[in-house]
Amino acid sequence: MPRSRETAHARPTAPAPRIALVLDRPDWHAGELTKAFAALGARIVPVTLPSCAVATDRPSGLDIAAFADRLPDAVLVRSMSGGTFEAVTLRLGLLHALRDLGVMVWNDARAIERCVDKSMTSFLLARAGIPTPATWAMESPDVARAIVRREAAPLVLKPLFGSQGRGLKLIRRPEDLPAPAEVAGVYYLQRYVAVERDGFRDFRLLVCQGRVVAAMMRHAPTWITNVKQGGRPVAAVADAAMRDLGLRAAAAVGADFAGVDIVHAADGSPSVLEVNSMPAWSGLQKVTSLRIAAVLAGDMMTALGERRRRGAAL
Repeated sequence: MPRSRETAHARPTAPAPRIALVLDRPDWHAGELTKAFAALGARIVPVTLPSCAVATDRPSGLDIAAFADRLPDAVLVRSMSGGTFEAVTLRLGLLHALRDLGVMVWNDARAIERCVDKSMTSFLLARAGIPTPATWAMESPDVARAIVRREAAPLVLKPLFGSQGRGLKLIRRPEDLPAPAEVAGVYYLQRYVAVERDGFRDFRLLVCQGRVVAAMMRHAPTWITNVKQGGRPVAAVADAAMRDLGLRAAAAVGADFAGVDIVHAADGSPSVLEVNSMPAWSGLQKVTSLRIAAVLAGDMMTALGERRRRGAAL
């Protein structure tokens, strides 16, 4: 039986989009994302940035592990390990280069740089008029001690580069400040605003593509509420004020998706503590029926499709 004209001239099926998932090691999040993208017809390819390189003898100028034949269709940065200043500079440079080559990168290097450096996050939040605790960052221990004396109230000392609540310290007196070597030469101080109400609480909002995807309250017996430090995730619905702050905070740092931490002061007013450009969501997933990985994958695939349609229309 002869083939129909439609069959004879059928266009070949487009290859499945290949999404580079940047991570340090395979984990639960990677598994969730792999399944979510597969359900949408895309293929996740795990990539570690230390295995990639600048290679100007290649057409793209880059050697992206597992993508020898062509660049990825998109890049999703799940996690990026620390390292020497030179190593981190190279890794961020690779992400900058991918964006310059037209590859969609979530989150791109600029957003990551803005969030990894807590002082820049604080600067951008304050500049955008977003409520955030008063913050100071400096190298001089003398200046740091002078601020502690002037404030005459508790301050939180945080590592400039840090996550999951590690290395936090409450500073009440100038003598509480550690030596410069213990803080990598930088003092990042933030006014303490937590309030004890049958324990301590703050909120984590997951924002993606201009909307709040999910939220949780973190409840802990101490003022450090991070889930990795023993905080208990509790289902929560973000009110209008928190949603507004979450969306504005993500926009201020230029993040496609972000974890935004919000705390309420004694008068009940909310403010943004931090913005995380590589947020984990295992704790949040425990208190929401929404499959978070499916939402992230769906939003990225939608954005990728829109980008391709715009390119085809040019």
